[in-house]
Amino acid sequence: MGRLFVITLEGSIYSCKHCRTHLALSDDIVSKAFHCRHGKAYLFDKVVNVTLGEKEERMMITGLHTVVDIFCVGCCSIVGWKYEAAHEKTQKYKEGKFILERFKVLGPDGSNYSSPQEAIFGSSDADDA
Repeated sequence: MGRLFVITLEGSIYSCKHCRTHLALSDDIVSKAFHCRHGKAYLFDKVVNVTLGEKEERMMITGLHTVVDIFCVGCCSIVGWKYEAAHEKTQKYKEGKFILERFKVLGPDGSNYSSPQEAIFGSSDADDA
């Protein structure tokens, strides 16, 4: 395997809760109104230091989407997913954007979203989309 290059971000950052690898800047948040199996999730315009999983079709609250899971390059933990395609016209704004699950990342102040809801079966999405 090749050498791993990790991007260090400056400013208000979200990082992997397991290894603290930087993932995104708070300035890149598009919406905080998303939900996932573990509770809150944030939609980001861009993220760094992730690898992409395999494309799959996933039925979510707002309809069918083509997504890829995203993994932290530091520890290989799944931290969210990327929207590759939205099949509903009203959901096209999500294409190319990333979800970071708050349960799986540390906030800018080092806080962890520590009150996850009970696991909800199936994938979730934005309430207000």
